[in-house]
Amino acid sequence: MAEESQDDKTEEPTARRLEKAKEDGQVLRSQDMTIAAVTCSVIASLYLGGFWMGPRFVNTFTEALTIPPNYAFEENLASNRLSILTLDSFITVIPVFALAIVAAIGSATALGGFVFSAKAFAPKASKLNPIKGMSRIFGLKALVELGKALAKFSLVASIGGGFLYLNFDSILNIGNSPINLAIAESVETVLLGALVATVALVVIAMIDVPYQRYEFIKKLKMTKQEIKDEMKEVEGQPEVKQRIRAKQREMAQQRQLDEVPGADVVITNPQHFAVALVYEMDKEEAPRVVAKGKNFMAKRIRESANDNDVEIFEAPLLARALYFTCDVGMYIPSGLFHCVAQVIAYVYGLNSVAPGGQRLVKPKPQVPEDLIFDETGRRQLEPSNTKA
Repeated sequence: MAEESQDDKTEEPTARRLEKAKEDGQVLRSQDMTIAAVTCSVIASLYLGGFWMGPRFVNTFTEALTIPPNYAFEENLASNRLSILTLDSFITVIPVFALAIVAAIGSATALGGFVFSAKAFAPKASKLNPIKGMSRIFGLKALVELGKALAKFSLVASIGGGFLYLNFDSILNIGNSPINLAIAESVETVLLGALVATVALVVIAMIDVPYQRYEFIKKLKMTKQEIKDEMKEVEGQPEVKQRIRAKQREMAQQRQLDEVPGADVVITNPQHFAVALVYEMDKEEAPRVVAKGKNFMAKRIRESANDNDVEIFEAPLLARALYFTCDVGMYIPSGLFHCVAQVIAYVYGLNSVAPGGQRLVKPKPQVPEDLIFDETGRRQLEPSNTKA
């Protein structure tokens, strides 16, 4: 079988394909976006926090270059002082380092999320192949990367050169200022120029992110046959089928329970079976089953009926006959018309009786002999309309 070419992969990657790629450590990343985020955060922190870090560094350097006379006679004083000065310097730059780390992690995970994959660290024999190594160095992709690098350098150099050109006079005048003022102005000019130059990095990142996304999706594209094979693989897993069936049952049961509040009556076994009926006299020629259940589902139907003031009518044989002969949404069979009519007439009568009025006699519907079932769904050999 001929190897499939990239031209055959025309379909977008499925969620399962993307998940497997993530497990292998293949996620969407943009190195230019990370570089731009880290560079901008570091330079911005230096520019905005210079009023705090500058004096601390000046004091640290002053103390470092000042050696008291007693240091020549105490061997531990110099090492202790060096440790203190090192710690002070480290504390001064901690905010810059912390911001750079947050920017690096945040920009890297913003596109593809945080991923740790042991497969990404595993050695690959293909990387040890010198022929493939030469193709990576002198191949088309290497030329494209070289062109991108030259374009990035040109853009950064152009923006940096433009900043120097526009501020050339002010940079020359720094030499005529007092030493302290000249140092402050030099640092501010350098940091401001670097911050302006990072605009180029931001522009490059805005171009690189869509490009990397395009390349990432292109690399993971699938053929139509791969999608079919994946669907067969997923659907063929027993646990997946079981979850699908369970979810379908849950959704079907919930749809039935949503219909119970609008039912006219719920006929019960009373414990094991429950069937909810609705009868729209002007629209339908017979009552219709809107929900039915056994055991736990029957209990939920009864609870929903109680919560919504739907009449519950205990008729074991009728409940089982309806349960085993009707599906949800079906009209009741003609053999049960008379039984159900008695029940619905009784329910309508209850709704029309005024408080304190004459008490209605509860009917005892007689189920036809050929529609009598036991609790397993088998027809009873001996007809009986007694309560079971």
